[in-house]
Amino acid sequence: MTIPADIENTPPRRQAWWRALMRDPSAAVSMIVLALFVLGAVLAPLIAPHDPFEGTRSVMQPPVWAERGDWTYILGTDGQGRDILSRLLYGTRLTLLIGLLSVGIGGFIGSFLGLLSAFYPRLSPFVMRFADVMLSFPAILLGLALVAIFGPGALPVIIALSIATVPDSARIARSIALSVMQQEYIEAGRAIGLSDTAVFTRYLVRNSISAIMIFMSLRFGQIILIGAALSFLGLGARPPAAELGMMASQGRDFILFAPHIAFIPSLTIFIIVLAANITGDALRDVLDPRMRS
Repeated sequence: MTIPADIENTPPRRQAWWRALMRDPSAAVSMIVLALFVLGAVLAPLIAPHDPFEGTRSVMQPPVWAERGDWTYILGTDGQGRDILSRLLYGTRLTLLIGLLSVGIGGFIGSFLGLLSAFYPRLSPFVMRFADVMLSFPAILLGLALVAIFGPGALPVIIALSIATVPDSARIARSIALSVMQQEYIEAGRAIGLSDTAVFTRYLVRNSISAIMIFMSLRFGQIILIGAALSFLGLGARPPAAELGMMASQGRDFILFAPHIAFIPSLTIFIIVLAANITGDALRDVLDPRMRS
């Protein structure tokens, strides 16, 4: 019996997925928006028009579209006279970094545990009970506990969000892996004498990774939102660092007479989360065979 190659990841298949994504206008726009945010975050030191940490005398300057707007500060200034556009670029950088690290670390650990529990059924009760215990601790509660231990900062938020991602990732990965384990090529690989490591890496992991990545893309938007909420509560990055949730929190004191200070970073969070969710939904529609049928 011939063991099939990794059909799901062949180059023609990838090209078909890409063409399908580009034919979806909402998916194409969302990916472009995410790419622009990532590009702006990466190039923040080069394209930021002002020092994001240096205050000026132009306190609470309105954006250019408002009355008496000044083109020197396109998006206006905050309560300390700092350029909002520059802080937005640096804030997006930190927010995306927190989201990517949290999803990457937590998703990797959780997915590995889930795949391992499906491959070795004896481990399944222990992994699932561990996931149940982890699910009983909300991310915000974990953030509070870690801040009490380490103090406020981006690192405790990343640790809390990574831990919060592990149980969901483990459950999803185990569910996906159980269906893959029922395929004939798994039995064929064992029949020809492949080691457990070879079967696990070549067939179980490679044929589960697409569905796991769909979950990660959907989880990314949630993590961004939770991370921003933690920063809004004062549990995230420390001033004068720029982070979108913290910027929105700092602007709430001026919400009545300078609403742009809180509105602009809040709108940025909304756009990033919406674009991430739409992209995740599009990936699910393209990569999930049940959705294609």
